[in-house]
Amino acid sequence: MTAAGVRTAERTAPPEPVTRRLWGVTAVRIAAIYLASRVITTAFFLLAAALSPAGSRFGPGADLATYAVAWDAQHYQRIAAEGYPIDLPLTDAGEVAQNAWAFMPFYPWAAQATGWLLGSWTAGAVALAVVAGYLCCLVLRSILKPAIGETASLWAVAFFASAPLAAMFQVAYAEAPCLLLIMLGIRCLQRRRYGWLYVILPAMAFTRPGVLAFALCLGLFGIRRWLTRAQESLARREAVHIVALGALATALGLSWPVIAGVVTGRPDAYLATELSWRRLWVGDDGGFVPFEGWPQATDYWFRSWGLDPAWGLVGLVALVIAVGAVIASSPHVVRLGPEIRLWAAGYLIYLLAVFLPQSSVFRLLFPLSPLWGAVALPRSRVWRLGVLAACLVGQWWWIWNMYGLGTEFWHIP
Repeated sequence: MTAAGVRTAERTAPPEPVTRRLWGVTAVRIAAIYLASRVITTAFFLLAAALSPAGSRFGPGADLATYAVAWDAQHYQRIAAEGYPIDLPLTDAGEVAQNAWAFMPFYPWAAQATGWLLGSWTAGAVALAVVAGYLCCLVLRSILKPAIGETASLWAVAFFASAPLAAMFQVAYAEAPCLLLIMLGIRCLQRRRYGWLYVILPAMAFTRPGVLAFALCLGLFGIRRWLTRAQESLARREAVHIVALGALATALGLSWPVIAGVVTGRPDAYLATELSWRRLWVGDDGGFVPFEGWPQATDYWFRSWGLDPAWGLVGLVALVIAVGAVIASSPHVVRLGPEIRLWAAGYLIYLLAVFLPQSSVFRLLFPLSPLWGAVALPRSRVWRLGVLAACLVGQWWWIWNMYGLGTEFWHIP
């Protein structure tokens, strides 16, 4: 049997009873890791509330429910209660103000349905985030284990569950549910189970912006499958699926601006809404230009720091080259397999094209969580414990600044 045949057999063979038993044990171990991480995150929130000064955004002694619906979570809650505005709100200057059209409907409506059972929208929203986070841990282990083994994949789960952005598992944000769909999509590509993607992609598209990044990933994946067809045969049926899914993801990614335009009667409703956040940072009154945001932000930040913005552009180019080199050639990243690397490349290109880097940049990197597998690969226990400690320190820093304080312009998660 050829290597390609072995891989195909591995994908299609039914699980053995022993595998099922081991999976059950692993699920319990992951649950223990995840629950311990959630206890720590809860303690960090409570500590931040206890230490927050009178001038903090949410006041001293804020409760967990206050933090859960803070910042963008308020938009999700408003969508569930009021829907989307037909008439776009305007600033005093007549420009489109920040509004709900920047956020997708699946998560707030699912939270509303779950909250009907649990007693409140906040309870439903947090429950969805918590459950999605645990399921993310299970799928993360699943997509990493074939490449890096059981022990390293469990360490990656521990890093992920305790990461600086682990607060996203306990607040009313759509990050965790969307990441779950992304990881399931990666798993489908790994196992060549394309049929499930016809369900996953629509759910992803209406949970958070970013399905266009998966469309780009599918394009890169299709090119790679074509170039490596001698090592792993590419059937016509598979090629049709890849092309069709890429087209579907692209159409879905462009559908929300069309929906916003039809409902509001303003074709640029979605882009104008998104640009209202950019205007808050850099005062840009122009339209959307792909790949403009990063140079704009570099100029803004370097001038704010009293540095020559020309060096910012040099640093930006160096950063893009360095990140590309890591994804393309770092042994630890290469070890993760092509599907995870192609997703990382597609998502980073997407961010480079549409995003203005500001204080939310760390949260926007959350979908790159499968790369924790590369961090977990070194077998040194000192390294792994050091990374875990750094994750917890970073998590406390994030919660303290974004929730305990929330007073500066860069205290926006």
